[in-house]
Amino acid sequence: MAFKIAIIGRPNVGKSTLFNRLVGKKIALVDDTPGVTRDRRVHAAKLYDLVFDVIDTAGFEDAGAATLQGRMRAQTEIAIKEADLIFFMVDAKAGLTPDDRTFVEIVRRSGKPVVLVANKSEARGAQGGALEAWELGIGEPVQISAEHGLGMPDLRDAVVEALGKDVVFADDEDETGDIAESDVLIGEDIADPDAEEAPAYDETKPLRIAVVGRPNAGKSTLINALIGEERLLTGPEAGITRDSISVDWDWQGRSIKMFDTAGMRRKAKVQEKLEKLSVQDGLRAIRFAEIVIIVLDATIPFEKQDLQIADLIIREGRAPVIAFNKWDLIDNPQETLAELREKTERLLPQARGLQAVPMSAETGRGLEKLMDAVMKTHRVWNSRVSTGKLNRWLEGILAHHPPPAVAGRRLKIKYITQAKTRPPGFVLSCSRPDVIPQSYVRYLVNNLRDAFNMPGVPIRMALRASDNPFAGRAKKKK
Repeated sequence: MAFKIAIIGRPNVGKSTLFNRLVGKKIALVDDTPGVTRDRRVHAAKLYDLVFDVIDTAGFEDAGAATLQGRMRAQTEIAIKEADLIFFMVDAKAGLTPDDRTFVEIVRRSGKPVVLVANKSEARGAQGGALEAWELGIGEPVQISAEHGLGMPDLRDAVVEALGKDVVFADDEDETGDIAESDVLIGEDIADPDAEEAPAYDETKPLRIAVVGRPNAGKSTLINALIGEERLLTGPEAGITRDSISVDWDWQGRSIKMFDTAGMRRKAKVQEKLEKLSVQDGLRAIRFAEIVIIVLDATIPFEKQDLQIADLIIREGRAPVIAFNKWDLIDNPQETLAELREKTERLLPQARGLQAVPMSAETGRGLEKLMDAVMKTHRVWNSRVSTGKLNRWLEGILAHHPPPAVAGRRLKIKYITQAKTRPPGFVLSCSRPDVIPQSYVRYLVNNLRDAFNMPGVPIRMALRASDNPFAGRAKKKK
């Protein structure tokens, strides 16, 4: 198993910048504002020939345990316990501060091996700050620039020296998957559309779930309740989460990666650069996920922003599931649930049959039903219908309700086939696809959804003109 390195230090010394460099991607949000990082984030990293897991942490601040800063500090202390090695980072440009001297005692008491990292060493006058770091008494400072990549060979040598060659060169392979690029039909290609038997649903395949919603809807509390530990920072304050944090979890033997995201306010209200970065990070998490749980506050559901988030998820081709959180605050649950389900059908017709589950992250009520809805939706999102069944269905549809004539000319629909899954995508071969009314396409999609039991997921329908063998040939004069 790979060893773990935790990056520790006071706010704004460059921890997330070093984290991004070690990971090789701009995953953690970086800004000049102190205290951007709040939750701890773990990711596979590489430093030349060293492969390990790195933990990004919130900046150490001296505050009471009940405050937001105090809860952030508790998350950092957990990271210290999990790590095999600690990078204690100081700002060489600013020099040592009283906070550095206070927090190094916490690191020293942990008994873990420590590498002292003097960041921002490329700055003018940084040499004095790096020399001053000797006073901390935890060894020679490794002078680096996380932003420009300077000093990385020295950092690599310091890791080997601190942990020993037997630990750092233990075999451990990391597999990473790339996201496939979108096509006209979003989803994964079907190898053999004409096969009569669809492949069985794989219940062992890892699953990616993103949790989204407006600020203070209870997203982080929901993930903590599901995994059974205080993994993510929570509290009464709105907008605590900034980065999209991934959490690995096992549910009934199935490996699941859950993404907690920052609350998404209306675009007009998002003015600060940091909040814009947080929202962009959340949108990336949605595109990477398979299932997206939309957390709504049951006391104030279906605000305009909730509907816009749901519409975005459906347009991206992800499979949505609605969680009506804070159900313990509802006085008349039966009436409210009937009303909310009616609103779901009426306000989100583009994913008719959407799974909507009442639950309470605070009390743990409804979590099993929520995960059952997630698995059911994922199965539908992966569903596949053979070409033979589709064309027998199409034959009945055309006999009952043929497409309308346009400009006095009848439209011909020849056949249908499923070209993609995740989400289901179909190709309809017809004459003059550019003039077929969208209302008729919606009629076909809704009938298809009902006939083959595909509730609550986006369905794509692409119209294609059938090949004309005589197209382009000029008529010969006799």
